[in-house]
Amino acid sequence: MDVAGIFENNRKWVDEKLSVDPDYFKTLSEGQNPEFLYIGCSDSRVTAEELMGVKPGQAFVYRNIANMVSNNDLSAQTVVSYAVTHLKVNHIVVCGHYYCTGIKAAMQSADLGILNPWLRSVRDVYRLHKTELNAITNEDERYKRLIELNVLEQCINVIKTADVQKAYKERNIKVHGWVFDVGTGKLIDLKIDFDKILHQTMEIYRIV
Repeated sequence: MDVAGIFENNRKWVDEKLSVDPDYFKTLSEGQNPEFLYIGCSDSRVTAEELMGVKPGQAFVYRNIANMVSNNDLSAQTVVSYAVTHLKVNHIVVCGHYYCTGIKAAMQSADLGILNPWLRSVRDVYRLHKTELNAITNEDERYKRLIELNVLEQCINVIKTADVQKAYKERNIKVHGWVFDVGTGKLIDLKIDFDKILHQTMEIYRIV
């Protein structure tokens, strides 16, 4: 695929949309009202809208390496704030994926330059769950479990934010932890008990 091919694909896409609905882009330009905030990995194999089967306007999407929601990442924090406070999303999804190269890199003892401070947050997840992870003798299974635990911890980071805490008091907002299996194409709900986590987390992190 070259740049010219991308513009040709865009032309075909526009023609296809207009053939079904002549007002498609006019309607799209009038605003957005998404139900979902999707926080995922920047991996080129994991396209949020495609794997969820949603249309433009249905999901507000934020992606970075290893689907992190760091408290000192202004970009992630402003995305959460805008989606929750202004767009009034009712579902926040943190979606990791198996075969995540960011998680794999964090498991290695290597100097990765500018990636070091970013991946240190993943290593912090490993430290928090060190006993469970070190008990897994199969390296591939340990790798998969770290991916799942990283999703868990990023969901907790979402819950810690003031905007989400306020939203919990105002409406029935839900946080979801998912993993996308690149090898099968399936979405997996980790079925995390966020009510229990919220209770435990707020004891320390309550802001509002």
